[in-house]
Amino acid sequence: MRTITYAAAINEALAEEMERDGQVFLIGEDIGESGGVFGVTRGLHARFGDERVLDTPISEEGLTGAAVGASLLGGRAVVEIMFSDFSMLAMDMIVNQAAKTHYMTGGRLSAPVTIRLVTGTAGATAAQHSQSLEAWFVHAPGLKCVAPSTPADAKALLKTAIRDQDPVCFFEHKQLYNAKGEVPDEVEPLPLGVGRIAREGTDVTLVSYLKTLQESLGAAETLADEGVSVEVFDPRTLVPFDRDGLRASLEKTGRLVIAHEAPQRGGFGAEVAAFAAGECWDLLRGPVVRVCGTNTPMPYAPELEGFVIPDAERIARGVRSLVGAGVA
Repeated sequence: MRTITYAAAINEALAEEMERDGQVFLIGEDIGESGGVFGVTRGLHARFGDERVLDTPISEEGLTGAAVGASLLGGRAVVEIMFSDFSMLAMDMIVNQAAKTHYMTGGRLSAPVTIRLVTGTAGATAAQHSQSLEAWFVHAPGLKCVAPSTPADAKALLKTAIRDQDPVCFFEHKQLYNAKGEVPDEVEPLPLGVGRIAREGTDVTLVSYLKTLQESLGAAETLADEGVSVEVFDPRTLVPFDRDGLRASLEKTGRLVIAHEAPQRGGFGAEVAAFAAGECWDLLRGPVVRVCGTNTPMPYAPELEGFVIPDAERIARGVRSLVGAGVA
C-alpha cells in the first residue's frame, strides 16, 4: 500500500492504461506540457508525446466529437473536460452520438470513449465553474456514470472505464484532487455497479458520493457520539447503480438519508429515493430524507457557497430529523 492523492491515482491509471494499450490516447484543453488546469495529466505529454496526448483548441464540441469519431474506428479516447459546466457545449456529441451509436447500429458499432468531467466547486469558482451535473448524464440511456470518492477507487474505476465498450462519464470532484488515501501497488479494474460500505452502522443508511461523502463520514462521526449509528453507503457508480447493495443496507437500518452537492430538484438523490420507495418500501420505517445543494446557482462568495452546499452539520441535522429523539 502507498498513500497518494486522488489526482496522482488518476494520473497513474491513465499512464498504466496507455502503456497497456497503444490505442488509448488523451485529448483535451491544456492537458499537454502544462499538465492540465488541475495538474492531473502532468508528465504524460513528456512520456507519451504529441500523438497520444493531444492539446486542443478551446472547443468542447470539437475535441469531444474527434474523440467519439476515433472511438468508432478502434481508438480508446480519454477526454478531459476541465470543468463539467462546459460539457453542455458537447452534449450532442455525448448524448446523441456516443450514447446512441451501439443501439442505432444494432450492436455493430460502439463508442468506447471515456469522458472525464471535473465537477463541483473548488471554492469561490462561481456559478459557471462549480456545477454538479451528474444527473443530466444519468438520465441519458447508453451512458455509464462513475463517481469515485477515494484515490483507490478513482484509479481502479478509471481503468474499468477506459476498457469498457460503452461510453463512460467519469466524474472527478475538484476538491478531492489533493485528498490522500491508501492505494495498492497493483490495482486491478473494479466492476461497475458495485458499491461499498464506507462506514458500518445499524440505525440509518446514508448514501453519498464524491466530496459530499467526506462530509457524510464527518456527520456519521458526530452522530456516533450522540448514540446514532450511521451506515455510509458509497455507490461508486451511478449507472449502473448497486441496488442490491443499498437494499442489503436498508435491511439492517430501515432508514434512508441521501446527500449530494448537486441541487436537490431533479438530482441523482431523487432516483435513489424513487428506487427505495418503489422497491424497498417494505424495509423503510420512515420517510426518505434528502440533504442536497439548494436550488440556486452557485454563489461566488465563500460564505454563501458554504450556505448552498451541504456540509457535515447539515447532513447530521437531516439524519436527526429522521431518527427523532432516539432510535429503536
